[in-house]
Amino acid sequence: MDHDIGGEQISLSETSCAYRPCYIGKNLRIGEHVSIGSMCHIGRNVAIGNNSNIQGSCYISDRTIIGEHVFIGPNLTILNDKYPPSGDVNKWMPVRIHNHAVLGGGSTILPGVQVGEGAVLGGGSVLTKSIPASQVWAGNPATFLMSREDYDKKR
Repeated sequence: MDHDIGGEQISLSETSCAYRPCYIGKNLRIGEHVSIGSMCHIGRNVAIGNNSNIQGSCYISDRTIIGEHVFIGPNLTILNDKYPPSGDVNKWMPVRIHNHAVLGGGSTILPGVQVGEGAVLGGGSVLTKSIPASQVWAGNPATFLMSREDYDKKR
């Protein structure tokens, strides 16, 4: 017997979708060929670039900017409020994820951090400061491990 228990697909644009159940906040700016997994919370005023993939159960806080060709593993959390609950959006420190970044599942990214172009964050990490372009960081707190070039050789 074949049972389809997968989430229902929700069209967000001609080529981008999310899977139910999920929360999509107001004013989402979404590129083409984007996929958002089920159980995700995408906050308000978020931007997601072309060809990005956000796997299930992620929390993306308000005003996060996600570049193109970004991979976000399951259960990742992106925060924007350094002293919660501030209740004051002027105190929020949004996160920016640059193009071609890879963010491992189960990671947490603290407010105001940037993930540089082509950077990698290892699964389960806690990112407390910005990662420069083309570097691989992991741990709690996340620290430098290797270059993206060395990482790609291992894949």
